Amino acid sequence: MGFTVSMPFPASEILLAPLAPWFEQVKRRLPWRAEDLDHPHPDPYAVLVSEVMLQQTQVATVIPYFQRWMARFPDLAALAAAGEDEIHGFWAGLGYYRRARNLQLTAGILARQGWPADLEGLMALPGLGPYTAAAVAAQAFQWPTPALDGNGFRVAARLLGLEDDPRRAAPALRVWLEPALAAHGPSRLTQAIMELGATLCPPTPNCPACPLSQACRAHREGSTGRIPPVLPRAKPKETELYLVAIESPAGWLLRPPAKRGLLAGLWSWPWVLAGMAAGAAEDALPYRAAQGRAWPGWVQVYTHLRQTIHPLALRLETPRAAPDGLCWVEPEALAALPMGKRDQRLRGHLGQPASFLPLSSEDWGAALTVLH
Repeated sequence: MGFTVSMPFPASEILLAPLAPWFEQVKRRLPWRAEDLDHPHPDPYAVLVSEVMLQQTQVATVIPYFQRWMARFPDLAALAAAGEDEIHGFWAGLGYYRRARNLQLTAGILARQGWPADLEGLMALPGLGPYTAAAVAAQAFQWPTPALDGNGFRVAARLLGLEDDPRRAAPALRVWLEPALAAHGPSRLTQAIMELGATLCPPTPNCPACPLSQACRAHREGSTGRIPPVLPRAKPKETELYLVAIESPAGWLLRPPAKRGLLAGLWSWPWVLAGMAAGAAEDALPYRAAQGRAWPGWVQVYTHLRQTIHPLALRLETPRAAPDGLCWVEPEALAALPMGKRDQRLRGHLGQPASFLPLSSEDWGAALTVLH
């Protein structure tokens, strides 16, 4: 079922009117949320940081990161002048590290040129797609720019009884929503829709507590379970690898940050795919006098990837040249390096007693593959 603004649905300013008073009663106190929702936000930069952090990340996870970030980078100029390693250090653990790089690029542009005067100007900034730009515009500047993310699309689809994927109707839904934003306040209503989708209208809704339940077509028709439709997701790619921490008198062997890719901007331990390591076991014999440690493995889950991790540590008694693409890092510098969660976990193990699992032939093969 498609959707156009000419269909006989109630006007958005009428249908969504109960949201404003409901939101004033139940809204959570969030560190980036302004007390006064009738005027532009006193710190648009705080709105920008929060919305970029909230891309693909839940509110509860973002709050402590936001607070630490704002304490260290309180304004556009501070962020624009910061070093790349420090930025990624404060972002480490949030994932999607491209967001941190784009946020700094945006800070530099805004520090030099000032804030744009329209939605198109915001959308031209690095990392700000249609949703993030509209959310910043509504909350920071009180522009009636509809911001529809997964929560917003789900609320709209159920209210209007849309059987099809509501994202296909995104342009028309934004047009439909504009009068409600103008009538009830862009910042207030934008955040009210977010709050409703996150708390009362998640995939399994709490309709009895919802201020819009009487007007909700999906609720009336008993179709909230199938609206919006659940779209099939691609099966994550499965990989198995050895994550290897190698220490020598020269320090720890690490891979410097890459400009692109899954862990762009972050330091990482060398790794070897499981199938590549097994064949090198025989040649590992000269290294077996070195100290080897192993820990129980784990599964590291990314959006489109599941990695089965086998963590190892090896200490060499004599220095040697770093293999191509790797470098030796002094031990004192290790703790401050920005790393993703996977590599942080192995770094944390290094200071803990090992499980003293005997290194298998494959373990030694993995270490040797790294060293060569």
